[in-house]
Amino acid sequence: MNERDATADDERGGTTPEEQANDQSTADGSEFAFRSLLDDEGVTASSPAERTDGGAESETTDRAGDQESTADTVIEAESDAGAGAPGSRTDGAAETDDGNAETLPLPEPIGDTSADGDGTDPVEGNDPSSGIADVDLSSPEYYLNRELSELAFQRRVLHEVLDSDNPLLERVKFCSIVTRNLDEFFRKRVGGLKQGIAAGVTEETPDGRTPREQWDAVLEAARPLLERQAECYCEEIRPALADEGIAIVDYDDLSAAERTTLREYFESSVLPTLTPLTFDPAHPFPFISNQSLSLAVLTRERPDAELTFSRVKIPRNQLRFVQLGDDRRYVLLEDVVRANLDLLFPDVEVVDTALFRVTRNAEVRRNEEVAEDLIETIEEVIEERRFAAAVRLEIEPDAPQEVREILTRELELDDREVFELAGPLDYRDFADLTELDRPDLKLPEWSPQPHPRLGRCDDATNVFDAISDRDVLVHHPYHSFEGTVQRFLEAAANDPDVLAIKAAIYRTASDSRVIESLIEAAHNGKQVAVMVELKARFDEENNLEWAKKLEEEGIHVAYGTIGYKTHTKTSLVVREEADGVRLYSHVGTGNYHSETAKSYEDLGLLTADRDIGQDLVRLFNYFTGHSMYRDYRELLIAPGNMRDRFVELIRAEAERARNGEDARIVAKMNRLEDPELVRELYEASMAGVDIDLIVRDICRLRPGLEGISETIDVYSVVGRFLEHSRIFYFRAGGEDRYYIGSADWMTRNLDNRVEAVTPIEDPRLRERLETILETLLEDDRNRWIMRSDGSYDRCRSTDGSSTDVHETFMRSALRPAGRGRIDLGD
Repeated sequence: MNERDATADDERGGTTPEEQANDQSTADGSEFAFRSLLDDEGVTASSPAERTDGGAESETTDRAGDQESTADTVIEAESDAGAGAPGSRTDGAAETDDGNAETLPLPEPIGDTSADGDGTDPVEGNDPSSGIADVDLSSPEYYLNRELSELAFQRRVLHEVLDSDNPLLERVKFCSIVTRNLDEFFRKRVGGLKQGIAAGVTEETPDGRTPREQWDAVLEAARPLLERQAECYCEEIRPALADEGIAIVDYDDLSAAERTTLREYFESSVLPTLTPLTFDPAHPFPFISNQSLSLAVLTRERPDAELTFSRVKIPRNQLRFVQLGDDRRYVLLEDVVRANLDLLFPDVEVVDTALFRVTRNAEVRRNEEVAEDLIETIEEVIEERRFAAAVRLEIEPDAPQEVREILTRELELDDREVFELAGPLDYRDFADLTELDRPDLKLPEWSPQPHPRLGRCDDATNVFDAISDRDVLVHHPYHSFEGTVQRFLEAAANDPDVLAIKAAIYRTASDSRVIESLIEAAHNGKQVAVMVELKARFDEENNLEWAKKLEEEGIHVAYGTIGYKTHTKTSLVVREEADGVRLYSHVGTGNYHSETAKSYEDLGLLTADRDIGQDLVRLFNYFTGHSMYRDYRELLIAPGNMRDRFVELIRAEAERARNGEDARIVAKMNRLEDPELVRELYEASMAGVDIDLIVRDICRLRPGLEGISETIDVYSVVGRFLEHSRIFYFRAGGEDRYYIGSADWMTRNLDNRVEAVTPIEDPRLRERLETILETLLEDDRNRWIMRSDGSYDRCRSTDGSSTDVHETFMRSALRPAGRGRIDLGD
């Protein structure tokens, strides 16, 4: 609590030339899993206690989450599982409205015949002979807006702050997560909209909105989220912390002795790090670094003189919570600075002050196709992001009008981009409070367990023998990352029979043992090739450092691919064995990141299947070469065969339904955005396919539309762990096809990224995936059900029983085999 990491980015700690840098370093910007929700992946978590982007892609979001209101909405859980299909349906009616993600007029019910009666079907793929009514499924009324859907997710995350059933420090942690998630949302999504407006873009989204219309709607929808967060902190969380002996004290409430002590601390430790930047005819308006907490100071030299504006940055390499003696009583650093400004501005009168915070656009774009050097391009993007246009100003509600006018004018902000908020403005550092030794105010600690097939890291189990014997499915954070995926790569690095290792790195920890294993493998004489994605947003600097270090060790490094982000979570080990060369593969849903693996729910397949291995050989040849295969034996690869294969699988279920067969689809993902796949799902529902979609955040599809999506239910799970895995199930006439991998059903994942999804063939592993989906669909603690208008209701059991998917799998992982433990793939 009292030892804050001082190794953050170069702008921390005062206004220096380096302060012209982004306030949020890679590590600082990714301390929580839910942050990534917004970028569809997460980044470095700074402590095991952090969870997410409630939860966010993000990444985050990208933990991020979305919450619908302060009140729980009860959904009556009724088990209605389809024959041979994973999961149970929740068809009960909501008793209360838990708030709208957005409200759009619902489409009219679809009739049985076309308007002109000629049987013509205007929608490609609709079969007039099937009895499906003619309907234009490209109409905007059938699609929700992605930005508003993302804010709906943030409301679900905010619910974790508002929910008094959560332990107090868990609520504090989510308060920090909400800030990080919304910061990223404004930087990426709102920043992108603002760029589009400036460029004169008027093209409409599938839901029929222009960039300006989206920008207007987003600002209106985001404001109550931020206001409710501030209200909850001031009225609920801060008083509750004080009741528990953790007091955040106002400076005015301190004793004279305490003020004297703090003044001495300020003068000796804080004052030397501060640099006041004055705005007057002799000084230009100071650069305000992204997401930095600042103090606007109005001063004058004499009573009749004009006011002078100065900006003082609250340093982020100082303790935000200044402890009073040995007690758990704290004063916020910004209050200490404000109370002692006379030492910073001697011989002038400090007339007024106001705390404020600026968010800048992260959507800095470059044409990489004409860039001579991708590394140089990425470095330029990182630099320009620090100076990008402002997209939001947060400021105290009682700020002087002069301050507000100066900031909005100089930052070129519209009044709608100004958010007046009570409270500390920046809650990111409040996660520090979760490090206090107060287990009574936290969720029980969780330690990922050894995989039952692989055992503990220090036992004699040979990883390659175990995988060769039968495929292994790993499930994080229930299974230890260190004891499974990391162990797989470490074993390969030190195995004398391994000839080569190849890996694709999208994000990894700042102290990554995965990277160290690859370096060790090179030292041991193995051929090592690594694809490092330099365009992993907000992790560019971290990935650049690792890429340079790998190259220094003589490792073959590919820096992404022109036109695509490489988002696969794959690695390949080539091993010489008695019967010839054998290929061992890992295909996962999450990053090679040891810290986020403690709080992100993810899956990974370890297999010796030769077809999968050969597919990865082709994929890695594309990374380091220049030609891409389009046909693969087993894997679904984007931008190769993945989109077409998913369309085929959905259409096959629709055809079975038309033929009177049981047809079922269950798909779990982070985001459902692609209009083409939404339309395919609508057509499958119109054909009678029973569809459950578990979509953590963005969802364009409207469930429950009469005649269109009556057989589709959409759920979102937001809880202790960030639900990050992608699972796809198709009944396939009783063949039960399962897939896992890195891709969401988003246009960018299917067309603009390199993704990998693998089939799961082992019957026991399929049973494991069925159990995961069933448990998610039975959860009545963390699950939300989506309405047709894009709003969500909290699912609650009415019979006194309760299912929490995260608690269920934690308990199962702790049980020995044969004692009620759910099959973990052993």
